[in-house]
Amino acid sequence: MKHHLISAADLTRDDAVLILDTAEEMARVADRPIKKLPTLRGRTVVNLFFEDSTRTRISFEAAAKRLSADVINFSAKGSSVSKGESLKDTALTLEAMGADAVVIRHHASGAPYRLANSGWIDGAVVNAGDGTHEHPTQALLDAFTMRRRLVGRDRGIGRDLAGRRITIVGDVLHSRVARSNVLLLNTLGAEVTLVAPPTLVPIGVESWPCEVSYDLDSVLPKSDAVMMLRVQRERMNAAFFPTEREYSRRYGLDGDRMARMPEDSIVMHPGPMNRGMEITAEVADSDRCTAVEQVANGVSTRMAVLYLLLGGAEPAAPAPAPHARTEETK
Repeated sequence: MKHHLISAADLTRDDAVLILDTAEEMARVADRPIKKLPTLRGRTVVNLFFEDSTRTRISFEAAAKRLSADVINFSAKGSSVSKGESLKDTALTLEAMGADAVVIRHHASGAPYRLANSGWIDGAVVNAGDGTHEHPTQALLDAFTMRRRLVGRDRGIGRDLAGRRITIVGDVLHSRVARSNVLLLNTLGAEVTLVAPPTLVPIGVESWPCEVSYDLDSVLPKSDAVMMLRVQRERMNAAFFPTEREYSRRYGLDGDRMARMPEDSIVMHPGPMNRGMEITAEVADSDRCTAVEQVANGVSTRMAVLYLLLGGAEPAAPAPAPHARTEETK
């Protein structure tokens, strides 16, 4: 892998499969009584968040701590950033503190790229979401969830998603999750279809490696996985659709629509959900919805990313000797 993870486009098929396979190893650690590895002991991971976040920040924090790294959580609110400090000065401060990796979420598209290529810090940079641009680790955990559900937990090792048909529905225009998923799923061999109102389809989407449809009902019967996107009201500054009820009627997923999907297909959502708008409670709480699994898989996937960026060449999660006394059991 490269030194940084800024975009899903940076990953080759082999890179992506390596991350998914490593995440499978990391997921096995979660089944142990002691959910911790010494792999990144002595390393420092900084969570640099300029935007509000719950799932992603906690997920990265849990991932780093399970790898025994020291974690520093930096929130723009209440910091020198609120006093006018620039990204450069913040980065130089983190470098002076010896950060080995910086996980950054920023409201400006391109901020992680700037941080990674500026020379301000030597550590690895991981994009945890930048504006409406990309969110590569979300795409990786989504792919990990799909591979587990559609291919199998053990059968999926070393395999991609070739031939699988994935439908992404909703606010594509403002969604960094959609962009990263389209790029990564295409790399993994899946066929991706975007479904959205014409007003929520980005300009230039014809250059993306996917199909576009405006009719959800025609796409559902041939979808292996349907990913519902949150309608991002906080990023909307215009009337992109008449009413919430109209949006839900045409592009929301309810029980009747889920019944038209293939029996072994799954419903996904990156969270947080607008229940009753893009997805009904009946669908969100069904066995076919993987939203909670995605959160759990996010920790394993982010452990894999941090391990591969910062770790050595030793196995990611070596099995403990049968009767060996580890530090934790002494």
